[in-house]
Amino acid sequence: MQDLGLGLLTLFAALPSGCQNSNQITSCSPPQIQIILFFFFLYLIPIGQGGHKPCTQAFGADQFDGRNRAESKAKSSFFNWWYFGVSFGTVISYTVLSYIQENLSWGLGFGIPCIVMTAALLIFLLGARTYRYGVKEDEKSSFMRIGTVFIAAAKNWRTMPPSAARGTPHHQVSQQFKCLNKALLTIDGEQCTIEDVEEAKAVLGLFPIWATCLGYAIVFAQSSTFFTKQGVTMDRSIGWRIDLPAASLQAFISLSITIIVPIYDCVLVPTTRTLTGKPSGITMLQRIGTGMFLSTISMVVAALVETKRLKTAQEHRLVDMPDATLPMSVWWLLPQYLLFGVSDVFTVIGLPEFFYDQVPTEFRSVGIAFYLSIFGIGSFLSSLLISAIEKATGGDGHDSWFNDNLNRAHLDYYYWVLAGVNTFLCIRDSNDKADSIK
Repeated sequence: MQDLGLGLLTLFAALPSGCQNSNQITSCSPPQIQIILFFFFLYLIPIGQGGHKPCTQAFGADQFDGRNRAESKAKSSFFNWWYFGVSFGTVISYTVLSYIQENLSWGLGFGIPCIVMTAALLIFLLGARTYRYGVKEDEKSSFMRIGTVFIAAAKNWRTMPPSAARGTPHHQVSQQFKCLNKALLTIDGEQCTIEDVEEAKAVLGLFPIWATCLGYAIVFAQSSTFFTKQGVTMDRSIGWRIDLPAASLQAFISLSITIIVPIYDCVLVPTTRTLTGKPSGITMLQRIGTGMFLSTISMVVAALVETKRLKTAQEHRLVDMPDATLPMSVWWLLPQYLLFGVSDVFTVIGLPEFFYDQVPTEFRSVGIAFYLSIFGIGSFLSSLLISAIEKATGGDGHDSWFNDNLNRAHLDYYYWVLAGVNTFLCIRDSNDKADSIK
């Protein structure tokens, strides 16, 4: 579906718009049907990605046998190199494709990724006979088993938890989410197993991690919004009378990922593996926490740089000239972009591996989708937070933190708030959850 959307967009961009006049330059609105078709073709791409991203990543990880130590190491590396490939493609899209779309043709700009996606699909299909496929056993699905646990626990919520179930000593039942242990009671001749209850607990235990990482997702959303707005106000000249597009600075996030991933996988993981004995070197929660800490540092750096930018505007009396270019190089923003990339290597790669590992086998693609939802909901929360702060700080004739004139805004305050929120979530999660989830 994603390839279909790209193909239709390519065709749409290549066709004449009907607004061109050979004799004079005119402007007109395209027919309503063209607008409807454009957005329909455009939305096919994210709909396709919604099914493509979680399933292909989970399917790729399924090709490794976690019970084999060598393959277990390789599976951990798979998530690293998967994101390396995604980031490398992002670098190309921010540089080569952006140039083609702006200077050559939008049809060609859409056509190249369409051709690449088609080639990737064909290569994937050629290997169909070599892939490992899970064999579905004749038993209830994971959805049914886990759902039954919650239903049984709800029915027995007034009953004292059992001391044993099916001959299994009580000490073999984990003490996390004790309320679910009531599902071990027999109801109408049916009883949930210890394994079913522990699977339900594992899935339920993902929610605190998911909620904690929303803070990271809110921070993650700033790189494509306010960072770019800051860059627009700064000196972006790179010589030869060329101005660097402010949005293209996002390529440095992906570029730093492509540099750090090989170092992490080839140097850091083997080194820590010898010390800890773990196939991945450090635990997945330690990796996620490290990335969250680095994202907090990036917000601190961003706040300090924004304070410097505001001071520069005041010193040169440009506060009331929002369209003026400040005599401050855009490369001041580079450290926060690079820190974003390094934090992604830890958190954004660690999260899918963690969610994949914690859920039952049949839930793995759902687990990856659950991880991806963090960033979608995090973007919405970022918008809500901005709206709330805008309303709180922009009343009574005061300049809000997000004034259209960034020289009168206070993005630095906002960055400090995000750093504080992220720090709070990291500390709370490390205290409450690090020892309760494997």
